[in-house]
Amino acid sequence: MGKDVEVAILFADVVGSTQLYEQLGDVKARQMVGRCLDIMREATEANRGTVIKTMGDEVMSTFPTADEAMNAAKRMQERISIDAELDHGNGHVAIRIGCHFGPVVQEQRDIFGSAVHTANRMTSQAKAKQIITTLGTVQKLSQEWQAATRQIDIATVRGKADEVVLFEVLWQPEEATSMLPTVGQGRNKAARPKRLSLRYQGREVTVGEGRKSATLGRAEDNDVVVKGNLISRVHARIEASRDKFTLVDESTNGTFVQTNAGEEIFVRRDSTQLTGEGVIGLGRVAQPGTALAVHFVVEE
Repeated sequence: MGKDVEVAILFADVVGSTQLYEQLGDVKARQMVGRCLDIMREATEANRGTVIKTMGDEVMSTFPTADEAMNAAKRMQERISIDAELDHGNGHVAIRIGCHFGPVVQEQRDIFGSAVHTANRMTSQAKAKQIITTLGTVQKLSQEWQAATRQIDIATVRGKADEVVLFEVLWQPEEATSMLPTVGQGRNKAARPKRLSLRYQGREVTVGEGRKSATLGRAEDNDVVVKGNLISRVHARIEASRDKFTLVDESTNGTFVQTNAGEEIFVRRDSTQLTGEGVIGLGRVAQPGTALAVHFVVEE
């Protein structure tokens, strides 16, 4: 029978692992991913955590306290960022981390509940070398750790009725970019993105400036029609809300986003914020300039 407990749930995964396999080959890429998993496991166990499961290039762990989760997250980021074995010809392997403190149902060696989904979605909000968490988790932290956090966004997270306040945990505070202490309606409007342009096979669709959303999929009534056997009829949609653009996946096979900054994001029945520019692949990774690549640009 399950047991109700409150824990800090942490997800950590390797950024751009699909691209890593393509660039380095299966053997070398697998060695690097395995090295990252070893570091994640060691950092978890060194801070009284429990590794619940590993899934490909990702680790899910739990901790008795929020502080111990952050200590582990910091250790993971520090060790991976300086590990010489993770250097390769195109750069250095990086990870992203999401964390949330909340109630779960514990059954044998697994956990269940909405808090698990929230923690996982914090990972999808994180970029390479980032640790992202929720307001509720920050409130559970010691004053020392609270001083190392900053609010970065207010996001709509799939499956939750209310918006979630997102915080970045500054494990490298000397490298953090200066920003306002809170994020909300009062931020400088001149700095807000004004529109997102989608370009596919010579056609351009703009979201923002009057248009609140656009759909992508194989059905002819989508705003961007992309044909393919892995593409759902209505595969994904992009929504404009306040000062951001969110891609919401509604497909069977998921959506792949590759940014020009080198990030690779996979979403399935979930959402992610689009920034900068890059390529969207429906159902599979789409290389820039190929027949299935939908190019996007967020313009300010």
